[in-house]
Amino acid sequence: MSRTGYDREQATSALEAAWSDVVPEPLRSASRPGLVRRGVLEVFVSHSAHVQEFGFQKQSIVSRLRTALPAAGISDIRCRIQPDAGGTT
Repeated sequence: MSRTGYDREQATSALEAAWSDVVPEPLRSASRPGLVRRGVLEVFVSHSAHVQEFGFQKQSIVSRLRTALPAAGISDIRCRIQPDAGGTT
């Protein structure tokens, strides 16, 4: 199954579900999670102000994501601006 990408699809679905449970609503609606590489979750946000807000709440969000998805090994969040990030989850 891993050859077909099924395991990656399942991991993405689990991350998106955890994201909707963990991230506060104002940030959730303006962002979407990307891939986890070497413990760093790439997050796409719709505006630079959201990058700053994620900076303020990063430790709390990372801690809650670690609890929700221990196998993902998330240790940090990096934000990238993508204007259509909000609402495309």
